[in-house]
Amino acid sequence: MGEFELIDKYFKVPHARKDVVMGPGDDCALLTLPPDTQLAVSTDTLVSGVHFFPDMDPVDLGYKALAVNLSDLAAMGAEPRWVSLALTLPTINEAWVAGFAEGFLELAEYYNVALVGGDMTRGPLSITVSVKGSVPAGRALLRSGAKAGDGVYVTGTLGDAALALSHLLAKRTLNENQLAAVLPRLDHPHPRILAGQALRGLAGSALDLSDGLASDLGHILKASGVRAQIDLDLLPLSPVLQDAVSEQDGWQLALAGGDDYELCFTVPEEHRGALDTALANCGVKFTRIGRIVAGEPGIDYLRGEQTVALELKGWDHFA
Repeated sequence: MGEFELIDKYFKVPHARKDVVMGPGDDCALLTLPPDTQLAVSTDTLVSGVHFFPDMDPVDLGYKALAVNLSDLAAMGAEPRWVSLALTLPTINEAWVAGFAEGFLELAEYYNVALVGGDMTRGPLSITVSVKGSVPAGRALLRSGAKAGDGVYVTGTLGDAALALSHLLAKRTLNENQLAAVLPRLDHPHPRILAGQALRGLAGSALDLSDGLASDLGHILKASGVRAQIDLDLLPLSPVLQDAVSEQDGWQLALAGGDDYELCFTVPEEHRGALDTALANCGVKFTRIGRIVAGEPGIDYLRGEQTVALELKGWDHFA
């Protein structure tokens, strides 16, 4: 089976979105953006052996390839609409393509995202996904709006995906029950789409946690020109993580492990009550872990009134 036959069989699916004037099959997709909205676009590349294990189940890989990109739209408070997909394959493995398409398109259908184009070529296994969404004009969540006095929050729990990865890399050994509890956090992250939209008008800044809280929060602090104080005792750690590793290792996984795909955001004190209501309606758990203060961009880690010195570094492709 050749390139175009593969695309037609597994990826050319009809979609009911009325904002897709022309989908796959022509030189470009033609899309209609609603009035008074802005286009939000994010593109990521996943490379075999760098971002995922070469033998990862293709259904899980298809799901995750889209999920991590949708997480970027969530961080902007955007509504997902369309996606493009470029696959580079070393050989044609129809069973692998079928599995990948199943995981990818199942998640796309769940979020009402239309696959509107892409490419398929031969080479080392890699996946490039470009998601497009819309956000009301002037209401996108940015990294540059944090101010002194804001609370610092995160959704969900931190460190579980990194704990699972450390087991797969043979850096530590989890028992069967522990691995079963945390492996879905690595392979099946849940993009916080509804939470991101609920934060519009409440959060001063936001981003998604892909490289670790210490690194990612640093982007907000640099863009906003402020500093953060994080209370280590407030970090939301799952019971499994707390049972599996020491306190210090738990901090490292939560702050520098990466692959959480939760949201980190800052909210002014006057919006605290509205925040409780907005995220309760989304069914998303969230935790206040610290506050924004004036000062040079950076993070102070605290336990009570005591400063704790930690050496942390998030994921960096070229480090």
